Amino acid sequence: MDVWNHTSLSDFILLGLFSYSPYDFFLFTLVLLASAASLTGNILFLLLIQADRRLHTPMYFFLSQVSTMDLTMMGAVVPKMAANFLSGSKFISRGGCATQVFLVVMVGSAECFLLAVMAYDRYVAVCLPLRYPVLMNWKACCVMALASWMVGVTDSVIYVGMVFSFPYCGSLQVDHFFCEVPTLLQLSCADTSLFQDLIYACCVVMMLLPLGVVVASYARILMTVNMTSTEGKQKALTTCSSHLTVVGLYYGGGLFNYMQKASARTPAEDRAISTFYTIIAPMLNPLIYSLRNREVMRAFKKVLGTWRV
Repeated sequence: MDVWNHTSLSDFILLGLFSYSPYDFFLFTLVLLASAASLTGNILFLLLIQADRRLHTPMYFFLSQVSTMDLTMMGAVVPKMAANFLSGSKFISRGGCATQVFLVVMVGSAECFLLAVMAYDRYVAVCLPLRYPVLMNWKACCVMALASWMVGVTDSVIYVGMVFSFPYCGSLQVDHFFCEVPTLLQLSCADTSLFQDLIYACCVVMMLLPLGVVVASYARILMTVNMTSTEGKQKALTTCSSHLTVVGLYYGGGLFNYMQKASARTPAEDRAISTFYTIIAPMLNPLIYSLRNREVMRAFKKVLGTWRV
């Protein structure tokens, strides 16, 4: 008990993203460039939505929430990773570690449900166009977005409370570049197997419930599209393709990560998967929604023309 009391005040040690190879600085530069591209892309996307009134619609409101979540995820992970790599210091305080857990879990859960909300929005737009202004009014959109955030906050509060209720002792070396829950639990002096099984079950449910909404929504969309003209099909598929691409990226990585238990993965696999959803996916999202969307491209050209003048 004395050891536990002593180490409860200690900092954790983040071993980092890389494995101390001669190419570490080159790889770090690539990660930093990807992070800068993600930061720039999401901020510009938010500014573009704000600047063009034609983008003040429910779909782009939800997209602005996705960009905000991506920026939050990056802000929780990348600055500390970069600071530790450049300074050589690998320590993170107990409070800093809890903050990372809170933000990462919150964004992961909230975005999972927000993508389901966006699928429902596309379903109403394609299958019930006459009722769209009523079903997707601004009050309903705000409630659904707030509900997604609140699911994330509730989930993260439970995670932080449980993870940091366990005693930690020994080296406190986190074999990761940020405080991720499964990696932290491996350092606990207590038996956390029951909680890890509970996390696994909750993650599966949290993934499959929203995914069920997405699948059901797009199944109905495809049924409706098959009964429309060729022009109607093209318009509907163009409207939905960007969202489907992001859903594929998000749920593909999530299912690969959470449909197998942490004990079945190596630390290198954990770091690679985490890099995908903390840096790569946030970088790709604004590109997907911009390059495959005519409305966004027209708004971008309009704003760019205004700046030139």
